[in-house]
Amino acid sequence: MSIRIVRLGSPRAPGEGLRIGTVRRPPRGVPKSEFASRDYYDVWLPTLSPSPELVAQAQAAETDADWRAFVRHFRAEMAHGDAPKVLDLLAALSATTHFSIGCYCENEQHCHRGVLRALLAERGAAIEPDVS
Repeated sequence: MSIRIVRLGSPRAPGEGLRIGTVRRPPRGVPKSEFASRDYYDVWLPTLSPSPELVAQAQAAETDADWRAFVRHFRAEMAHGDAPKVLDLLAALSATTHFSIGCYCENEQHCHRGVLRALLAERGAAIEPDVS
């Protein structure tokens, strides 16, 4: 059992399980009824997405220092409200079922899903290795 970290909209892997979208907004131009069939997500969980201000900061990051600042701020956001509880839940579920979480970004190294990978690993989650 484990969590797979994926790019939303990419083809599903065999045995991937439920796909959870950890994004601020649903995919543009895609009817809600087609989110799952087009390999975006089965369930939307914006609790684990950056705030709109941090999305803008991540998109504007041009240097490693800019990206590290985003990571620091996003980790701070994920330490408050419901996010820690949701991360704990997902880490615990990874021991009993297969599922995936994801975002639209092409490069996980410059995407909040890479930070989520680290946060889940810190909680002892079983995570599939990055295959990108």
